[in-house]
Amino acid sequence: MSCGGGLLLRAARAGSRRALGALSQRRLAAGGLRRLLRTGPRCSSYAKDLFLGKLQKKQVFPYPEVTLDELNDMKQFVVPVEKFFNEEVDSQKIDQDGVIPQETLDKLKQLGLFGMMIPEEYGGLGLSHIMYARLGEICSQDGAIAVTLAAHQAIGLKGILLAGTEEQKAKYLPKLATGEYIAAFCLTESMSGSDAASIQTRATLSEDKKYYILNGSKIWITNGSLASIFTVFAKTEIIDSDGLKKDKITAFIVERSFGGITNGKPENKLGIRGSDTCEVHFENTKVPVENVIGEVGGGFKIAMNVLNSGRFSMGSLVAGMIKKLIAMTAEYACTRKQFNRPLSEFGLIEEKFTLLAKKTYVMESMAYLTAGMMDSPGFPDCSVEAAMVKVFSSEAAWVCVNEALQIVGGLGYMKDHPYERYLRDSRILLIFEGTNEILRMYIAMTGLQHAGQILTKKIRDMKKGNLNVVMELLSTKFQDSMMKKADFGLTGRNGIVHPSMEESARRLEENVYFFGRTVEMLLKRFGKTIVEEQLTMKRMADILINLYAMTAVLSRSSRSVRVGLRNHDHEVLLTNIFCTEAYFQNLYNMSQLEKYSSENLDEHVKKAARQILSNRCFPCAHPLERLY
Repeated sequence: MSCGGGLLLRAARAGSRRALGALSQRRLAAGGLRRLLRTGPRCSSYAKDLFLGKLQKKQVFPYPEVTLDELNDMKQFVVPVEKFFNEEVDSQKIDQDGVIPQETLDKLKQLGLFGMMIPEEYGGLGLSHIMYARLGEICSQDGAIAVTLAAHQAIGLKGILLAGTEEQKAKYLPKLATGEYIAAFCLTESMSGSDAASIQTRATLSEDKKYYILNGSKIWITNGSLASIFTVFAKTEIIDSDGLKKDKITAFIVERSFGGITNGKPENKLGIRGSDTCEVHFENTKVPVENVIGEVGGGFKIAMNVLNSGRFSMGSLVAGMIKKLIAMTAEYACTRKQFNRPLSEFGLIEEKFTLLAKKTYVMESMAYLTAGMMDSPGFPDCSVEAAMVKVFSSEAAWVCVNEALQIVGGLGYMKDHPYERYLRDSRILLIFEGTNEILRMYIAMTGLQHAGQILTKKIRDMKKGNLNVVMELLSTKFQDSMMKKADFGLTGRNGIVHPSMEESARRLEENVYFFGRTVEMLLKRFGKTIVEEQLTMKRMADILINLYAMTAVLSRSSRSVRVGLRNHDHEVLLTNIFCTEAYFQNLYNMSQLEKYSSENLDEHVKKAARQILSNRCFPCAHPLERLY
């Protein structure tokens, strides 16, 4: 879809729903059918099927593309936003002052950035996931702004989008789209972090049953003092099917104007200092019953769906940040001389730049592959893929920023330069929107549940004498005994991966096949108790993240070669480097998973940890200590 004559800018700057409506008609003409297709039944998850040793090519090949009209449309969004961040955002001042200036917030509203994911019919821009990811790259130039925008629309108002009634959407989304209302997501409490089900905030139905009376406190709430609208999760009393009273979590839309809402002082944070973070307190806040999101008692599922749906964008956000760092650091390395040679000529410095480029390429490939899947017909379940993007990207960000700072040396440690700010800003990425430890458990557990259900059904069918299942099992056993190489059709005459990456594709196929066999073995060994084997689950999650990352770069680079994109040979190089490393990491992890307790390194790790924790200190004797 093409936007002519600066229509988008006029619409966004005026904040006019009428102007945005005109834009919407043009956008819907090109993209309406695609959106209608997304409302159909969900497709199976590519990542979940990897636990079965299956590689569903059609879900990930070819790599997502946008039409020329969509690309032109995207430029209408990207150019003014990029210009604003490059020319008008003073990130150093935002970090020093610990606040985003009001004029900067106003300009973000004028550009329409508070309504990126809100549908056009409610006054938003109605961006696809791919376009949202693309704008995220630009917004990442300032961590505080990126977090403020994400807290507003990726989680703050997302519950209304996902589970709100038409009345709730019509009432709140138009003002949230313009930024007249800013949203916040209120889940975490002082005694409830990753264990969201243990929250203590309570909502009690009034005697006339017209209101819920909300009492409790939430901590670390982004946009806490800016927000007019809060998505709040609280315990409510329900009567179950047996007539028993139970506490279940319910989600509410809470307006600040309801009263009884106060917030604490701004938190003094390590990074993203300009973003607004504070405690929010609710004291006898009267919330109308029509402001319940979804069903009473269904709030936990809404909270998880909200968090699951937004994580994919972290890949493009971090990639945008690291790309800027690469450019800055490369300029320094090529001009800074030591021992009469530029830093760029030293092998250990070259290695760091390859690391930066490789991780950026991988996270970007994963993010846009996932975004394309989320935009595709059938609306597939991408919660596991989005979680993997978040884990890989957040950890890659921490490594990359640290290496960039190392390249520039002491200069990177000084506050006059942005490196130390990037380091501080990036640390939170491993913690919020689900800690990486929790997400690894989620990735492994979700895949294991899927595999367990399929394998259990196969066993039942085999016992009933289902000939097809029996033949499939015999074929698998025969293939394993003959050490036949796995072949999912990625290579060869009709292969979908370019021949320049044939070896990498074969390594992916082999990893996928044997991962499926490993999962089957672990389910037989542990059964349902496998959820207690956290180090085993972590290894499985790490393997899956590598498999998905290998898939993403192979799909993307094959498309780049096919269409002749500039520097596609560099993409092939990065793909082959990453796939080789990931292949051997997967082999090691699978070898550890196959070993029993006496041979498994994880058992030694747990034993060492328990000795430390039982002593509450480092338990080893000092090296200078001696017996008398």
